[in-house]
Amino acid sequence: MKKIYEIQTEKLRLRQWKDSDYKAFAKINSDKDVMKYFPNILTQNQSDELADKCRFLISIQGWGFWAVEEKSTKEFIGFVGLNKPGYDLPFNPCVEIGWRLDKKYWGKGYATQAAKAVLNFAFEELKLEEVYAFTSVLNKKSYLVMERIGMKNTNNNFFHPLLPKNHSLAEHVLYKITKEKEMNTLL
Repeated sequence: MKKIYEIQTEKLRLRQWKDSDYKAFAKINSDKDVMKYFPNILTQNQSDELADKCRFLISIQGWGFWAVEEKSTKEFIGFVGLNKPGYDLPFNPCVEIGWRLDKKYWGKGYATQAAKAVLNFAFEELKLEEVYAFTSVLNKKSYLVMERIGMKNTNNNFFHPLLPKNHSLAEHVLYKITKEKEMNTLL
């Protein structure tokens, strides 16, 4: 059986998914503000499929897009973690870092806190040499988090392969951090 990693921060616990997370996750995925930079909001079934996929990947790898809970309330607030994209990107193969939190938890530093811990895990436990992040060029809030966690814009924007080139969200910024850079950030 594969070891399932958990990550603890001062205020958050990143863990394997539970059945009880699915309803709250569907609420997050149906929120127009949360999903503003995605092509569509998700139905309950689509959201459940995504949670199932996250849960499955963690079960076979030990890591992935972890469910995040606030320690003080034990409330599920979204996901933060790592993923190997399964579609053709100009910089594949790669591991990406990503996050999606309930909007009532925005502005509390939770995405930044969890993402820093995830990067530390990526470099210390998984021994990765680099981690990528990408989002629509319109999603400034997300790439500000990327910058706060020490990632740098590669200035190699690309068109997301799962979107038509003329889609308003198709052009993506690409950020990257290397193990060397991350270690220097922590010192």
